[in-house]
Amino acid sequence: MKSLFALLAAALRRAPLALAFVAAAAFAHGSTVGDIEIGHPYATPSLPGTSNGAAYFAMLENTGNAADRLLRATTPVAARVELHSMAVDAQGVMRMREIDGIALAPHAKIRMRPGNGMHLMLVGLKEPLKDGARFPMTLEFERAGKVEVTVNVQSAIPGGGAASHAH
Repeated sequence: MKSLFALLAAALRRAPLALAFVAAAAFAHGSTVGDIEIGHPYATPSLPGTSNGAAYFAMLENTGNAADRLLRATTPVAARVELHSMAVDAQGVMRMREIDGIALAPHAKIRMRPGNGMHLMLVGLKEPLKDGARFPMTLEFERAGKVEVTVNVQSAIPGGGAASHAH
């Protein structure tokens, strides 16, 4: 009987570690295609009354020795996906524009987050993006080819902070 209690006590001591591992695995997900690593694709919940949304990657990395580019993306939750860049102009105004690809130099790493740099604009959402939902997205790279990823809809940005992305 004593050994049963010892085993139970040992299992309970490890429970927080196991739960932390499961939570981290659920939060940090990604895919690989060729030399491209896609870390934690996520979207922010859409704003009420809007038909557009935005998706990001906590990390997009080219681990290879040749340049590559993200050419396009598609998802069944939107009419189309546009690749966008955001930058502050000389007058201090944030400007967003559609771009024809996201370049990934050899051994380059890009981090995307709301309000800064690049994102994937989800145009013509078929229904609002709600916190906790998930949806598929197909990415097409110039060299690495196509890969389907799962995008998590979440209010919190990987690495901390609250999401605030408006169009």
